[in-house]
Amino acid sequence: MDFTAMTDDERWEAVQARDKAQDGRFVTGVLTTGIYCRPSCAARHPLRHNVRFFADGAAARATGLRPCKRCLPDDVARDDSAVIKAIAAIKRSEEPLALADLAAHAGYSPTHFQRVFTRHTGLSPAAYARALRDERARRALSEGGRVTDAIYDAGFSGPSRFYENMEGRMGMTASAWVNGGKDTEIHWAVVSTSLGDMLVAATGKGVCRLSFDEGREALEERFPAATLVEGGEEFAALLKQVVDAVEAPVNGFDHIPIDVKGTAFQEAVWRELRKIPAGETRSYADIAAAVGKPKAVRAAGSANGANNVAVLIPCHRVVRSDGSLGGYAYGLPIKDELLRREGVPGQAALDEF
Repeated sequence: MDFTAMTDDERWEAVQARDKAQDGRFVTGVLTTGIYCRPSCAARHPLRHNVRFFADGAAARATGLRPCKRCLPDDVARDDSAVIKAIAAIKRSEEPLALADLAAHAGYSPTHFQRVFTRHTGLSPAAYARALRDERARRALSEGGRVTDAIYDAGFSGPSRFYENMEGRMGMTASAWVNGGKDTEIHWAVVSTSLGDMLVAATGKGVCRLSFDEGREALEERFPAATLVEGGEEFAALLKQVVDAVEAPVNGFDHIPIDVKGTAFQEAVWRELRKIPAGETRSYADIAAAVGKPKAVRAAGSANGANNVAVLIPCHRVVRSDGSLGGYAYGLPIKDELLRREGVPGQAALDEF
């Protein structure tokens, strides 16, 4: 990242927040102690007038400063390299790799390497390997062919391990996934809300689609081989919960089950979105940093836009870094109104309501 892309005020805010996402982007020189640190250094903060910022350790050392022995700022590049090599090893291996082996290869203790890897990717090495294997399975299954071949090609030891791992995650059986939802029953309805007509659809595991100004045609396009059933007694109870959540999102909706699928990165972003409390917002950069990919701001925005379940995965709580609303699939007035109901001051005109 270009050192000039941030102002000193922004760097100082990052230091005060101990923002790990900024590690490697600059170092903080403390003139009174003669050391330089990572932005996330846990040491007591110096006074602002004693601080200078440098692009990297080399620039700081050129002025006579030395690296902090607590946060080891010069190890950032080493950490990056270690994580990149570990990811490559995980991708190459057909069997799960032991944490101790990955750490030894990088020259770290297992505990420290797990911390470094998690800080960079948002997942532990084992969780990253599982997510990669899951993604391979989804891709292989969606391309058609024999289910068993796809399972082994993805790196699972057998069908039983695949189904055990996917239990509660894919929503549909592997065969149904291959055939575009064949033999999967989806209940749906379009209901009137104060935000306009809303489409809600659910499998037996949870809500798989929540959108505005869509109908059956949109469902058929998304789930071409599924059996679509309008209404239903059990679905009616779920539908009421969804409507209540939309009308009063500040009351929370974590109790409502959802059934969504995406890439490992998309699902990581969606998990972070669900962690944002009602009444608060995050920037796209915040979300990218939270999933361990601080440079993937655009990708985080794309994952945000790929959300199939509006409100329940609260992508409306993500705004631009300058505080403006940014985009929203169903129009800024709906986004603004949802935020207003959660206690966030409105920013867009609501003439459409």
